[in-house]
Amino acid sequence: MRFADCFDPVGRVHGLPTFPWRLAPEGLATRRQLRALGLRPGGQDIAGQVLRPRRRRGPLTAFLYRIDRAKPVRPMTEARAAALAKANAARRTCPVCRRDAGYVIPASLGMCVPCADAPHLSA
Repeated sequence: MRFADCFDPVGRVHGLPTFPWRLAPEGLATRRQLRALGLRPGGQDIAGQVLRPRRRRGPLTAFLYRIDRAKPVRPMTEARAAALAKANAARRTCPVCRRDAGYVIPASLGMCVPCADAPHLSA
């Protein structure tokens, strides 16, 4: 895909108005850009997309939403904060030694680094 193939403001080729990476028109933003503004899409339909062509692979795609239809981010409640803290604590707790590792346990190890590095004595 070439850079010129990413420009389809009417949506004839891709079905959605499509723009090259970093060249979206004013008034449209990606989810991350909305979040930086303290907004969320709020159930609105996708208004367009930006494509970034890559060699040897398909293009990177980011969907665009209208800023004027975006809603404010919902505030964090005490219950949601408590649930998030509990979930993060579970990801930090080593299943072998049952201690809080202070970091998220790597899925590749399945346990904290000291437990993974400890020599296991076989009787």
